[in-house]
Amino acid sequence: MGAIIDIDHLSKDYGSGTKALDDVTLSIDEGEIIALLGPNGAGKTTLISIICGLVTPTGGTVRVGGHDIRTDWRAARRLIGLVPQEIALEPFEKVINCVRFTRGLYGMPADDAYIERILRSLSLWDKRDAATRELSGGMKRRVLIAKALSHQPKVLFLDEPTAGVDVALRREMWQVVGDLRREGVTIILTTHYLEEAEEMADRIGVIAKGRLLLVKPTAQLMGEFGKKTLSIELDAPLAAIPDDLAGRALSLSPDGRRLAFDYDTRAERTGIARLLGDLAARGITVRDVSTRQSSLEDVFLSLVSEDAA
Repeated sequence: MGAIIDIDHLSKDYGSGTKALDDVTLSIDEGEIIALLGPNGAGKTTLISIICGLVTPTGGTVRVGGHDIRTDWRAARRLIGLVPQEIALEPFEKVINCVRFTRGLYGMPADDAYIERILRSLSLWDKRDAATRELSGGMKRRVLIAKALSHQPKVLFLDEPTAGVDVALRREMWQVVGDLRREGVTIILTTHYLEEAEEMADRIGVIAKGRLLLVKPTAQLMGEFGKKTLSIELDAPLAAIPDDLAGRALSLSPDGRRLAFDYDTRAERTGIARLLGDLAARGITVRDVSTRQSSLEDVFLSLVSEDAA
């Protein structure tokens, strides 16, 4: 599939001197899920707001489905659904009417069968006649997703969609997102739940200080920046790492009972067998070993700290 969103040298400067976005270029393919990660104030929400027509860029262009967001904004906006961070709903309106009304705002004809399908997929059908003020925070966020999907958009932006949602509901919403992708909807996700990005995203982009540091397939990012750590539990504590082993990326726990060995899984030889053999030759008895894979959180923090430096 081709690109549905093309962002070319996009920037946003505010009068105060703040540079919210700095020369961002990105192409997003139809039907993919891309996660944008970054600390607070990195520019994620600004980027989404520009694409959705809520903020005017200082420079650069954005095209959605071939439509320029400034010169052909109606056609571009019709392709987009947005789930914002803030929960803003009419407190006394019924859930089903909120979704129907949003569909009407886009000039779409009434389609109660489609509205029912959305509400059922989000576990909201039983709440269709409830006033939104009666719902929990997680259910209100689901209503926001239903509203964003009401006009059958091709692109869905989820800005921190699971903030304040419990683990069970979060998992259910991940399932909804997966179903949408299978239907061909392109999804752009911002999140602070790094396991969410690792679980769902085809590609991950890292933003810091308004700059897009990188965009890579999730598996490739983990392969390039991730590492594994071998944890070696010793039968008896060590006072220090033997001098002839000190150059092997080894670290010793404060109590001397555990060695940590970082290694690259892509290397032809990991060095694990040699290390264990050398320990045995020195009379150092190993009680147990385990491995830990670097998480996306480790990768993210590494990238952001490198940029700060």
